[in-house]
Amino acid sequence: MITADKLKLLTNMPAAMLTMGIQQAGYKGDVFKTARFLGITNAGQFCYTTTYEEDGEEHTVKAFVDYDPIADQVTVGY
Repeated sequence: MITADKLKLLTNMPAAMLTMGIQQAGYKGDVFKTARFLGITNAGQFCYTTTYEEDGEEHTVKAFVDYDPIADQVTVGY
Protein backbone atom coordinates (compact mmCIF):
# COMPACT_ATOMS: atom_id res chain seq x y z
CA MET A 1 0.00 0.00 0.00
CA ILE A 2 1.14 3.53 -0.70
CA THR A 3 0.36 5.67 2.34
CA ALA A 4 -1.02 9.19 2.10
CA ASP A 5 2.29 10.63 3.31
CA LYS A 6 4.28 8.64 0.72
CA LEU A 7 1.85 9.67 -2.02
CA LYS A 8 2.27 13.31 -1.02
CA LEU A 9 6.05 12.93 -1.34
CA LEU A 10 5.88 11.07 -4.66
CA THR A 11 3.67 13.77 -6.19
CA ASN A 12 5.67 16.74 -4.86
CA MET A 13 9.29 15.83 -5.48
CA PRO A 14 11.51 18.89 -5.95
CA ALA A 15 13.98 19.18 -8.81
CA ALA A 16 16.93 18.52 -6.48
CA MET A 17 15.46 15.19 -5.36
CA LEU A 18 14.78 14.11 -8.94
CA THR A 19 18.33 15.15 -9.85
CA MET A 20 19.72 12.88 -7.12
CA GLY A 21 17.59 10.01 -8.40
CA ILE A 22 18.55 10.42 -12.05
CA GLN A 23 22.23 10.68 -11.12
CA GLN A 24 21.94 7.46 -9.10
CA ALA A 25 20.48 5.87 -12.24
CA GLY A 26 23.75 6.61 -14.04
CA TYR A 27 23.12 10.02 -15.59
CA LYS A 28 25.87 11.67 -13.54
CA GLY A 29 25.91 15.01 -15.35
CA ASP A 30 22.15 15.58 -15.49
CA VAL A 31 20.77 18.38 -13.31
CA PHE A 32 17.14 19.46 -13.30
CA LYS A 33 16.32 23.13 -12.79
CA THR A 34 12.58 22.68 -12.29
CA ALA A 35 10.14 19.83 -11.78
CA ARG A 36 6.35 19.67 -11.94
CA PHE A 37 4.23 16.59 -11.32
CA LEU A 38 2.05 15.71 -14.32
CA GLY A 39 0.27 12.53 -13.23
CA ILE A 40 0.51 8.76 -12.92
CA THR A 41 1.04 6.73 -16.08
CA ASN A 42 -0.96 3.64 -16.99
CA ALA A 43 2.07 1.63 -15.85
CA GLY A 44 1.93 3.21 -12.38
CA GLN A 45 4.90 5.56 -12.79
CA PHE A 46 4.83 9.07 -11.38
CA CYS A 47 5.51 11.41 -14.32
CA TYR A 48 7.20 14.79 -13.99
CA THR A 49 8.00 17.44 -16.53
CA THR A 50 11.47 18.79 -15.82
CA THR A 51 13.73 21.44 -17.27
CA TYR A 52 17.48 21.50 -17.64
CA GLU A 53 19.98 23.88 -19.22
CA GLU A 54 22.35 22.89 -21.99
CA ASP A 55 24.51 25.21 -24.08
CA GLY A 56 22.70 28.22 -22.59
CA GLU A 57 19.26 26.96 -23.63
CA GLU A 58 16.50 25.56 -21.46
CA HIS A 59 15.11 22.17 -22.48
CA THR A 60 12.15 20.13 -21.22
CA VAL A 61 12.09 16.39 -20.64
CA LYS A 62 9.84 13.96 -18.79
CA ALA A 63 11.22 12.04 -15.82
CA PHE A 64 9.50 8.93 -14.49
CA VAL A 65 9.55 7.84 -10.86
CA ASP A 66 9.00 4.22 -9.90
CA TYR A 67 8.14 3.32 -6.32
CA ASP A 68 8.58 -0.17 -4.86
CA PRO A 69 6.43 -0.23 -1.70
CA ILE A 70 7.88 -3.55 -0.52
CA ALA A 71 11.47 -2.26 -0.55
CA ASP A 72 10.33 1.34 0.11
CA GLN A 73 12.62 2.36 -2.75
CA VAL A 74 12.31 5.05 -5.41
CA THR A 75 14.05 5.00 -8.79
CA VAL A 76 14.08 7.74 -11.40
CA GLY A 77 14.50 7.35 -15.16
CA TYR A 78 13.65 8.77 -18.55
